[in-house]
Amino acid sequence: MGKETGFLELDRHDRKYGPVDARLKNYNEFVIPLAPQALKDQASRCMNCGVPHCHTGCPVNNIIPDWNHLVYEDDFRNALEVLHSTNNFPEFTGRICPAPCEAACTLNIIDEPVTIKSIECAIVDKGWAEGWITPQVPAKRTGKSVAVVGSGPAGLACAQQLARAGHSVTVFEKNDRVGGLMRYGIPDFKMEKHLINRRAAQMEAEGVVFKTSTEVGVTVSVASLKENFDAVVFAGGAEEARRLDIPGAELPGVRPAMEFLTQQNKRNAGDDELRAAPRGTISANGKHIIVIGGGDTGSDCVGTSNRQGAASVTQLEIMPKPPVMEDKAMSWPFWPLKLRTSSSHEEGAERDWSILTKRVVGNNDVTGLECVRVEWAGGKMTEVPGSEFTLQADLIFLAMGFTGPRKTGMIDQSGVELDPRGNVKANMLKYQTSDEQIFACGDMRRGQSLVVWAIREGRQCARSVDEVLMGASLLPR
Repeated sequence: MGKETGFLELDRHDRKYGPVDARLKNYNEFVIPLAPQALKDQASRCMNCGVPHCHTGCPVNNIIPDWNHLVYEDDFRNALEVLHSTNNFPEFTGRICPAPCEAACTLNIIDEPVTIKSIECAIVDKGWAEGWITPQVPAKRTGKSVAVVGSGPAGLACAQQLARAGHSVTVFEKNDRVGGLMRYGIPDFKMEKHLINRRAAQMEAEGVVFKTSTEVGVTVSVASLKENFDAVVFAGGAEEARRLDIPGAELPGVRPAMEFLTQQNKRNAGDDELRAAPRGTISANGKHIIVIGGGDTGSDCVGTSNRQGAASVTQLEIMPKPPVMEDKAMSWPFWPLKLRTSSSHEEGAERDWSILTKRVVGNNDVTGLECVRVEWAGGKMTEVPGSEFTLQADLIFLAMGFTGPRKTGMIDQSGVELDPRGNVKANMLKYQTSDEQIFACGDMRRGQSLVVWAIREGRQCARSVDEVLMGASLLPR
């Protein structure tokens, strides 16, 4: 490494956030990049550990020590080449990936891990700023055509790889803009959407055709795709949200988190927000908000509610409160269970754990939420006697995860086999479904997961499609 003693001499310092009062006034990104010398210092903490577990902690297997060394040497152009060799969209993962690579960092055993995510983001942002990232147009075309259904990270990664292999690729997206969950489920303050537009423009220059406002299984049949394309890739998301099965959940003030987040993103883009919210405009302004679900989507609802001017925000989680610090001897190099406080939580929210919701209070609309505390033992949950309480509420957002892809439309029409969890059945080697002309990747295949897993699956699926169409493939896995 550039500085073998860097991890002994320097502490971890990561990107900072802009002040809360300023960032709550808009939906812009507010992360402050590291200064050039600070970035070089942080890269020098990569410790030449011999067995870099960050490689396997990262689902796309980023070659992290190599580009850390290159950043330390101020060789960003080659660092970008190494980074792009495993990841099509580092500007996405550098912003919204939770960084399992850092949990797996060898330095994390005895100290704090290298700031891998921040360095990754700095490399690709510099690449765009310097004009180093340009379309990679294939030298020749294969004459084969592929339809990719879904323009989230899995679909985009798959489409870009196939286009670079020389195939004619058409991406079908049911929404009016490409990006999938990144476009409509990730708030702009976490990732501004011009980043997606920029990549889409690069892909169009490489030959990818985007057909938006086109829902396969509704406006276009699966049979027509099979007839007009040599291969079809299902790369949609896990859109079937988990339901709240308690009395009063049918009231209009109980809304899916994605309906709320999507509407705000459409509003920011100047699009028709009501297309994402058929039950009308949602506003947290002046209202008491309860978010059910303690994950990232719930956190995004907290940040969006605060920007809309909520009177109060409370986030509930049914599982126990995690420890502040994980037991590294037990968890490393795997993703640890520990308390995670997001930037949205820091902007203002009450959080409570081991809470079971019992009934939504209200007649024509929501006025409160009846809850009870629970205890967990041996993996079983029991209610604590006498612990019942009621929270004031005007709006309740459901952020409890997803149960799999929507079956109506494309999946039902295709007749492909499903796995026991209700996802499209396809293994991680070939990504072929029970219909050999149809492939599947991303959340539609594996279930709700991370953006970095979607990119990995899209890349690997592209290689499999290329192998089937051409008999062999030079695309990386």
